[in-house]
Amino acid sequence: MDVSPVVDLGRQSAKATVGEPMPVRATVFREGHDQLAAEVVAIDPSGRRRDPVRMRPEGVEPNRYLAHVTPDVAGEWTFEVHSWSDPVATWQHDGGIKIPAGVDVELMFTEARLLLERVAGGRGTDTLDPAAAALVRGAIAAASDQTRPVGARLAALQDPDLDAVLLAHPLRELTTVTGPFRFRADRERALFGSWYEFFPRSEGATRDAKTGKITSGTFRTAAKRLDRVAEMGFDVVYLPPIHPIGELNRKGPNNTLTPGPDDTGSPWAIGSKDGGHDAIHPELGTFADFDAFVARAGELGLEVALDLALQAAPDHPWVTTHPQFFTTRADGTIAYAENPPKKYQDIYPINFDNDPAGICREVLRIVKLWISHGVRIFRVDNPHTKPLAFWEWLLAEVRRTDPDVLFLSEAFTKPAMMHGLGSIGYHQSYTYFTWRTGKREIEDYLVEVSSESDHLMRPNFFVNTPDILHAYLQYGGPAAFKVRAALAATGSPSWGVYAGYELFEHVAVKPGSEEYLDSEKFQIRIRDWERHDAEGTTLAPYLTRLNEIRRAHPALRLLRNVTIHSSDDDHVLVFSKKHDLPDGTSDVVITVINLDPHGTRETMVHLDMPALGMEWHDSLVAHDEITGEDWSWAAHNYVRLDPGHEPAHIISARRTR
Repeated sequence: MDVSPVVDLGRQSAKATVGEPMPVRATVFREGHDQLAAEVVAIDPSGRRRDPVRMRPEGVEPNRYLAHVTPDVAGEWTFEVHSWSDPVATWQHDGGIKIPAGVDVELMFTEARLLLERVAGGRGTDTLDPAAAALVRGAIAAASDQTRPVGARLAALQDPDLDAVLLAHPLRELTTVTGPFRFRADRERALFGSWYEFFPRSEGATRDAKTGKITSGTFRTAAKRLDRVAEMGFDVVYLPPIHPIGELNRKGPNNTLTPGPDDTGSPWAIGSKDGGHDAIHPELGTFADFDAFVARAGELGLEVALDLALQAAPDHPWVTTHPQFFTTRADGTIAYAENPPKKYQDIYPINFDNDPAGICREVLRIVKLWISHGVRIFRVDNPHTKPLAFWEWLLAEVRRTDPDVLFLSEAFTKPAMMHGLGSIGYHQSYTYFTWRTGKREIEDYLVEVSSESDHLMRPNFFVNTPDILHAYLQYGGPAAFKVRAALAATGSPSWGVYAGYELFEHVAVKPGSEEYLDSEKFQIRIRDWERHDAEGTTLAPYLTRLNEIRRAHPALRLLRNVTIHSSDDDHVLVFSKKHDLPDGTSDVVITVINLDPHGTRETMVHLDMPALGMEWHDSLVAHDEITGEDWSWAAHNYVRLDPGHEPAHIISARRTR
């Protein structure tokens, strides 16, 4: 009973990723006192049944069992839970009590012999290899030989090597099969990646010294920025909309309604006389220029993510060719977008009620067009304002022909909708991370995204966006930027940075607002990257180091492996990630962060040593991946974190004894 992960009563697939262990849980019980066992059997996309994975009791809750399944190919999988009465385990329990107590001694040995003969005769899961067969024969002889001391006979039946054989070749009685249940394994980028967002029109833009007129950057100039993005260790470069921008109701700087003749407008106000979602803004270049940009990104190991914003400027071609795509108000005007108190006079939202089939065809055409130009990732703007049924259809259609294409949901909304979008096919989601700044709420959120909603949605921790400049960054100084970057980079396998973060851009348009002053959404921003690099007034080296650490540690590539530890200070957060490697070792990373960007904190941190794969009395070498320092740590350790120096320890841990 109570099998997980199961999404929407089994109608949707749970989230999984190639190479990521997926926890499977079930409540398993039976009548009477006999012992039972359970295992998970995964069926891969080709229909092949994989080797079963034995389930183990989880924690102290009776009858709750856990196993991890790790898919090795992408596609649609299923799993079943097999449970059975375990006569061998029943004997091991009863014989271990009765024989030492002198109760039914020979009867218990006879029962052991009969069970072992069934195993030796191939009544278990498969034929025994020679070494296993020899162990079983020796145990049968011990159970049968009444001339041996009782203690020696019992010891032979309790040999750990024999236990391992019996575990690998179980006798199953009264087997129950529950399932199948669906889960989908996506490629690794769906789970792990470092994202960098920039506006192509700002990269390489120039300002005339005499007139002040700004000339837009292009794909050719923006391509020059890709080398630095790759050097910082990012995996994905995300571009806001690159389409023609509407001229009607165009917004001016800082979202004003009085644009000048040279104001560029918002890229999200898509469409003009130059085309719509299937066109490129003329100032950025041509499709050939875009193709060259994508190719250069690929040479550098970067994937290009493109914004998919299903909305239109008042002069978008759709307004004339497909007026039914929009909402006509009582006065005959088309309704523009609103998110009270925000108003978007330069944007018409799509109305999916009037012509859903036509909208589906048009959007699929557009997505396929950009896929044909090398885009394999889409960041979708405001998907929560469109019907789930539409997204379920679109993502399934794309998956049918291009299963490696990924979709990131930009839905800062109620949890039910965020989870719903993940359930019907979105690969990643923006999260509430930006607004989680206190120790307790961060701890709770890390637990939530890693072990409570992990089967529904994968988080992407963006530290900032063109829309969101949190007060923590506005008033926290450079230390706040380090804190949030370290927390995002180690707390989530996917994280993101919007350009300017490395320059500590922190000024809001007005007090109490999360909008940037001179927001790049409404104007071109010229940044002198080379000057900041030369002066050292940039966080780029720190971001580079974070991405190096992420790539070096497999534990940081996973989501479902977070453990919260404790400290004596309400501003010092401690958590770890652990991943067991094929060679029998474990990769363990411990993050200790001072969340107070203004004050030094000294405290004791207390580690859950078993969660690190260690005994409570063990000690470990704590290597700080940021500073290179080494310390000898144990379960309880003193730390001092100065935000003016280094506000975080990112520690790789290795047991010493």
